[in-house]
Amino acid sequence: MSNPSTADGSIPFEHEAIEHLDLNEMMQRAKPMRLAERTQFFSTWIRGLHQRGGSLHLRPIGSVTDRVTAVGNHNTDEMRPMLMFGSNSYLGLMSHPYVRQKMKEAIDEYGVGLSGSPLLNGRGVLHVELEERIAALKGKEDALVFQSGYGANVGMLSLLASRHDYILCDKLSHASFRDGMRMSDARTRTFRHNDTSDLEQVLDRLADSTGEAFVGVEGVYSMDGDLAPLDEIAPICRKHGAYLIVDDAHGTGVTGPGGTGTASHFGVTDEVDLIMSTFSKSFGVTGAAIATTRAIADFMRYYARSYVFSSSLPPSSVAAVLAGLDVLEREPGRVELLRHLMAYTARGLRQIGFELPEPESAIIALRTPEGMPIREAIVELNQNGVFLNSIEYPAVPPHEERFRISLMATHTEDDINRFLEIFAEVWDKYAPEEHRLSRSGPLNLPLSGDGQVGSEPEL
Repeated sequence: MSNPSTADGSIPFEHEAIEHLDLNEMMQRAKPMRLAERTQFFSTWIRGLHQRGGSLHLRPIGSVTDRVTAVGNHNTDEMRPMLMFGSNSYLGLMSHPYVRQKMKEAIDEYGVGLSGSPLLNGRGVLHVELEERIAALKGKEDALVFQSGYGANVGMLSLLASRHDYILCDKLSHASFRDGMRMSDARTRTFRHNDTSDLEQVLDRLADSTGEAFVGVEGVYSMDGDLAPLDEIAPICRKHGAYLIVDDAHGTGVTGPGGTGTASHFGVTDEVDLIMSTFSKSFGVTGAAIATTRAIADFMRYYARSYVFSSSLPPSSVAAVLAGLDVLEREPGRVELLRHLMAYTARGLRQIGFELPEPESAIIALRTPEGMPIREAIVELNQNGVFLNSIEYPAVPPHEERFRISLMATHTEDDINRFLEIFAEVWDKYAPEEHRLSRSGPLNLPLSGDGQVGSEPEL
């Protein structure tokens, strides 16, 4: 099915027909179309949503991303201060004065880039130092720095597993891991999310295979904030002689003693073969690293295509991660404060009517009930000065939409109080009656030291 084009080749926007479609429905509607018609159909739809304020994706940011951040409007030049509950900067290092100073010093000393791949001419002295410190943080012999978490996962998987091997991953593994599996010559399998019995059954079925098995999980799963049970997974992998790979993008800096990560949180560091950590979450910049044995690291330096054929990270980004590691060591209270705020937020959510366990990470996900217009709700939150991520397809399966709360060590209890107050009102306004919060009268929020709910955010 396709819509008729207008004289200029564009497709008329059928407001009532497609305004409420999600990305999955849009893709299905557009599949039969030719490329020009398909892309115009989507462009018309998404721009229509932007013009009416119905989509808040790709919002411009006009300040340092911190607990209060200047966020722009799609249709005006207005920048408004908002309480930021959508950033992955869990430790708040993007605004840390020491980190910023170290980045500036690196530019003064080393310039803005290396203009070469790490194998040939792009591995500076800061890169070498960072590899050593990431290896130490993760309890491994060596580490190598990639240009992105995506590049790290696809480079690792497409190289290490041969066509005789198998790669197994959790069904909720990140797209970068899935793409790495596709790029590999290996055969692939999935197992149910965090289901160790299912993992063991899959490995049992491969027991007579001649190849090796590589098992991939995430330390912290980004859409729900739950942890992989590495204390159960590691022994299963060891029993079957399988390599264990942990993508710890959302765990590094948050879980484990001193933020060392999810493997150390479960006490299985020595049983994990490769640990991938991104720098775009707790460290607030781009890049990633894989910590592993010295032999595997040397092998990847020469053969992992995303490492060999990409330019190195700029020295300033490397300096920022090194500075962040300094902060982790010098300010251990920062990680503890983040964990306090995680518990504080969960306690507040329970007080206003949500049922949820103690959070294990800085991510708290709240599934929306069927019939709740998540886009309209997120717009209302935005209008009330709260930046929150609404998660729809393709990030999650269709009809599993959710709000994802991301916490930072720089948040205050007053910030969280204000968020809870606004979020409760918006939830009850848009949720079906049977899913409204079980509360009556004024909100009974956990209060900060002065006993006051926070005021409007100011930059």
